[in-house]
Amino acid sequence: MGAAFIDSTVAGARLYHREGLFERNLHIMNLIGEQEIRESFVNCSKGEARRLNLPRDLSELHWEDLDFLGWCDPGAPDRGYVVVERNGELVGVTLRLAQGTRRGFTKSTICSVCVTPHAGNGVTLFTASRVGAAGRQGNTVGTYMCADLACSLYVRGKKQTGYGMRFEETLTVEERIARATVNLEGFLDKVLEDNVGSAAL
Repeated sequence: MGAAFIDSTVAGARLYHREGLFERNLHIMNLIGEQEIRESFVNCSKGEARRLNLPRDLSELHWEDLDFLGWCDPGAPDRGYVVVERNGELVGVTLRLAQGTRRGFTKSTICSVCVTPHAGNGVTLFTASRVGAAGRQGNTVGTYMCADLACSLYVRGKKQTGYGMRFEETLTVEERIARATVNLEGFLDKVLEDNVGSAAL
């Protein structure tokens, strides 16, 4: 993942922002409750959604800094979750860490959603089952994301990585948020495709 990826997402973010899509689809999260979160998941059973571990102290999160709610399961370290508002509805997706994909401690890697550089294992490959028949047949979609799923905080500078400063960009914070929104939407679109086929990255 290099300059070509970053350039393409920069162009997408600026187009998204310029055409007003950013303002109409801004994913700043509002406070949501446990039941709403559990009912939002689209790629797991209702039983799995009832049993998954939610973040502690939901009411104390800084919701105004979140474009989506993302967390790793404290009881199952190979699992993560993303909940985002799409078209006025909450959509939750369960994630799994792909085995053997954590990067080495000597390399830097970039999150495919927020384009934040991390050192070592700060970025990992998450996979999500597709919805419907495709998911039941084992089809998955994968993307490299911040290992702690805190993209919203990194893109705003509210959280720092072990890599140090972000690389220099000409994008504003609002445009970086728009870029992350575009990238996350692209991943979710693939998860929501009920197409039977091979796994995709």
